[in-house]
Amino acid sequence: MERLYIGGQAVIEGVMMKNKEQYAIAVRRPDQEIEVKIEDYEAIGDRIPILKWPIIRGVVNFFESLIIGMKTLTYSASFYEEDENAGDTPASKAARKGGESLVMILTVAFSVVLAVGLFILLPAFAAEFLRKWIESSVLIAVIEGVIRLILFLGYVWAISLMEDMKRVFMYHGAEHKTINCLEAGVELTPENVMKFTRFHKRCGTSFLFIVMILSILFFMVINVTNPALRIVLRLLLVPVIAGVSYEFIRLAGRNDSWIIKVLSAPGLWVQRLTTREPDLQMLEVAIASVEGVLDWRAYQEALRAEEAALCDVRE
Repeated sequence: MERLYIGGQAVIEGVMMKNKEQYAIAVRRPDQEIEVKIEDYEAIGDRIPILKWPIIRGVVNFFESLIIGMKTLTYSASFYEEDENAGDTPASKAARKGGESLVMILTVAFSVVLAVGLFILLPAFAAEFLRKWIESSVLIAVIEGVIRLILFLGYVWAISLMEDMKRVFMYHGAEHKTINCLEAGVELTPENVMKFTRFHKRCGTSFLFIVMILSILFFMVINVTNPALRIVLRLLLVPVIAGVSYEFIRLAGRNDSWIIKVLSAPGLWVQRLTTREPDLQMLEVAIASVEGVLDWRAYQEALRAEEAALCDVRE
């Protein structure tokens, strides 16, 4: 039986869980009821097979995750804007929905441009300035990478101090705990889920940290004299780095060898900033999200039956 590897994301007062071609968004509404919305999603790789090739699929997955992430965040936020828009007519609601779609596309594009500018170009320009005093390309690449890591960790630390983000990070912890409980084959109850760690090797935080580390190694090979060409080559390597990082995260999620644990440890450490311990109500929301895309009881029972059959064969 194929093991499922569910991914997820924290949203405003809720959790999104994705399983293959479906994702579910569970949100704790202002009246304290849990609303679950299930959406079908056809990955572009299902229509264009070449986009499912290793490395390439990582780049595609990154952009698809951004789009789904923005869509689910917008949906979760809508529950806390309903009072403000209570007097809207059907026509104005439809117009606003169309406007939100455009804003979502522009926001994703702006997020990508901002991330590239802040975490790729700014450290690169700083490194170019240091070339006046440092001749070693390897040392320059290391310094550039350190600057990039400092910016990334500083950014994560700064947003972790925001009051609104603290609750999002608690739901992020709830997402991880629930997935860890599911993958361990333990019944999904809030009390059971609470016992599991809030860190997970397939987390997007770990992915971004791996991108930062791999960028140091990749940029070391850029040994051209033209400064503008060095910047262009860095930009061209960004999708490659993202693709390789994705392959590592996939491997880490399926492998428990000591070397994978060692390589995953720094990313898990950074998750101390992006996750917080959730409460039982948040875990209820995360479990509801899983139940929107998976009959976890039947899944766990099938896994146990398969493992029992394998044990009988070995004996």
